[in-house]
Amino acid sequence: MSGHNKWSTIKHKKGKADAARGRLFTKLIKEITIAARMGGGSEDTNPRLRTAVLAAKAANMPSDNVTRAIKKGTGELEGVSYEDVSYEGYGPEGVAIIVECVTDNKNRCVSEVRHAFTKHNGKMAEPGSVSWMFKETGRVEVEGEGVDGDALLMAAMDAGADDVVDGDGAFEVFCPTSGLEKMVNALNGAGFKVSESGRVMVPANTIQVEGKGAGTLLRLLEHLESLDDVQNVWSNFEMDDSLLDTLE
Repeated sequence: MSGHNKWSTIKHKKGKADAARGRLFTKLIKEITIAARMGGGSEDTNPRLRTAVLAAKAANMPSDNVTRAIKKGTGELEGVSYEDVSYEGYGPEGVAIIVECVTDNKNRCVSEVRHAFTKHNGKMAEPGSVSWMFKETGRVEVEGEGVDGDALLMAAMDAGADDVVDGDGAFEVFCPTSGLEKMVNALNGAGFKVSESGRVMVPANTIQVEGKGAGTLLRLLEHLESLDDVQNVWSNFEMDDSLLDTLE
């Protein structure tokens, strides 16, 4: 799984992971709303909605927010009409990037994403030119303080994990997307504290980024993440921690 979480790790180190709690809730509400609109308001019959609600619970979103988002998606409550759209492109050093958005205005969305790529020495690409390099999988983050890594590994593997990674202050458990709920329930039941869960796009291969291109790439990713319509940004770069320290 090397390289899968470099951008996530960098955001944690730069203190941005929890600073935008309100923005996280906005993203989750959008995802719940569109999942309910596309597949109905029942978690039992709508896997995408079930995954979105699971992520919302892991983020401690109030249940009332979740219920309202579902009702807006099903039309029981009036709300904005969102739709899914994804863009692909290349950043500095040829790094592959996928930008997943949920928007109520596709023209505005594509304009803002294109501007971000252009401003930071990147370029947008045709659909499918980048996405084939990534594989969708499920990811569960477990708080690492005081955790017995071997016990976590055993519990995760028993629940169908593909991999367990010891990260920076937390463990990451990877499993099939369809097994996310089972994994979260199993780890919680075993006494581990799940802090986050959801689907991720894991690159088959990664690109090592160094020098000036590293700083430009991080600015591009940060710019994309800051856009209101952007839900997720996936990339396939690697960067030495020592270099990251010089860029902070």
